[in-house]
Amino acid sequence: MAYQGEDMSGLPEGCHHYRRVGEVPWDIQKYWQQRHSIFSKYDEGIWMTDDAWFGVTPEPVANKIAKHMSNAIKTEETVLIDTFAGAGGNAIAFARYGRWQRICAIEKDAQLLSCAKHNAGIYGVEDKIEWFEGDCFEVLLDHFQGSEHPRSVVFASPPWGGPGYRSDRIFNLQTMQPYSIHDIVRSFSKISKDLAIYLPRTSDLQQLADLVARDEKLDAVHYCMEGASKALCVYYGRLSRQGKS
Repeated sequence: MAYQGEDMSGLPEGCHHYRRVGEVPWDIQKYWQQRHSIFSKYDEGIWMTDDAWFGVTPEPVANKIAKHMSNAIKTEETVLIDTFAGAGGNAIAFARYGRWQRICAIEKDAQLLSCAKHNAGIYGVEDKIEWFEGDCFEVLLDHFQGSEHPRSVVFASPPWGGPGYRSDRIFNLQTMQPYSIHDIVRSFSKISKDLAIYLPRTSDLQQLADLVARDEKLDAVHYCMEGASKALCVYYGRLSRQGKS
């Protein structure tokens, strides 16, 4: 584990800990300026890839999501699966909350996975998370589908790529790349009906509602920082307030 002031020259390829704005690529400087909101322990040696800055969940938001999911289901569900672990922000929050017997974090990018494991160590929860390297759809199929895993809850913070993500007033979730909202809900609901998805704040709510049966409900919750919405999290199944625990 690296700490403030320690030599960081031996980081794995693609992983960075920027200390000064002059080191930071211009297109992520505004995110780096918010680094202590993203990871409160950033100065203790948090690792990030350059792409990770665009998708990491800010720590206060990750903590609120972890609290919601931990409190929403009162029965024996014991496994939390984070399908797009990234740099580890959400998995760390879930582990710190202490609700789950198993937390399984999946990430297909080896560099990002190195960052996530390291960052979990900085927060003291590295031993509370099981890490899987690979495509989340394949890992879920290989390790979590079937009657031997009946107590799982799924969290997804997928990539938001696609036309219009930053410019459209209402974001078409079917154009989200590389996975559309339909792909995500269809695949992940085979593992668990208790599903949470972290999405752009401008997401088309009608598209989200269309993915549930008429007699089912969902919650769409905006998470704000400094008076502005940062993102939207949609909760299906018993994670919804209308769901039954």
